[in-house]
Amino acid sequence: MRRHYRNNQDQDSGEINLTPMLDIIFIMLIFFIVTTSFVKESGIEINRPTAQTAQRQERGNIIIAIKPNNEIWIDKRPVDIRAVRAVITRLRAENPLGNVVIAADRDAKVSILTRVMDQVRLAGVTDMAIAATTESR
Repeated sequence: MRRHYRNNQDQDSGEINLTPMLDIIFIMLIFFIVTTSFVKESGIEINRPTAQTAQRQERGNIIIAIKPNNEIWIDKRPVDIRAVRAVITRLRAENPLGNVVIAADRDAKVSILTRVMDQVRLAGVTDMAIAATTESR
């Protein structure tokens, strides 16, 4: 008479291996994190001027906001006009492909806007834009 012995592999066959499913979940999570585009805001609310030729920019941008009381905000922090150049230089080093967008309130003084633009140019940035909303007809 012959006896049939079961080995340990036959006893473990009732368990489900979750490793492949976890691998797929982690790969999907990484995919969604990498492909998500983040919208960067200035951190303050301003009333943008309107323009007929305003265009939407999709690339990652460095946003400078100028409030109606002529305060300058960069990266959700108030910045003195003398520090704009240093801050832009640092942010441009972190994001070399990003454009600089100046979002000035329609009630802000033009002199502050031109001083900010001068500081941005002194930081070595030539591709800058002024934020505006499209004019409704």
